[in-house]
Amino acid sequence: MTQTMDDREIRKDRMRFVKNTVSSRLCYLAILLNVLYFVSIYKSDVGSWYYQILVGGSIVYNLLFMLITFLASEGVKNYQKKYSTVLFVIGALQICRIFLLPMKAHQAVVKASGVETVVMQNPQFIRVILYLVGSAVCLIAAAVINLRKCKVLEEHANAMKSRNAKEAA
Repeated sequence: MTQTMDDREIRKDRMRFVKNTVSSRLCYLAILLNVLYFVSIYKSDVGSWYYQILVGGSIVYNLLFMLITFLASEGVKNYQKKYSTVLFVIGALQICRIFLLPMKAHQAVVKASGVETVVMQNPQFIRVILYLVGSAVCLIAAAVINLRKCKVLEEHANAMKSRNAKEAA
């Protein structure tokens, strides 16, 4: 007994053979926005304010962020649910980062060449905030899309199993 599949069923069935590139590409975009963030931060050299342990920790975090996000991008590409949790956590951490280095640098004043200067001026502050928020939005969107696609794929697989069991009986 053969049944014809409608377009929705065909799209669901194709998911078994096609990678989840939307979530994966959103992860890559989040990495790119993070790179723009840390280039903006690390090219700044206002007095000696950036020579502290907070910046060292930020460098280590950026390396870990890129490694973990790339790993998660490969996981969501293959419809693995557990990587959605990882992406939610990293997305939340990107938001939390706003209140660490950028906020402190924006509020800090240093004396350079006898002149008091704000470490991070408003335009740079707004730009790095947008990079972090954009990165977080990309990660959370990738997680949500992956969860939704995983659910659809699981439901389709279960429907196929029950359909095959009925045909075998």
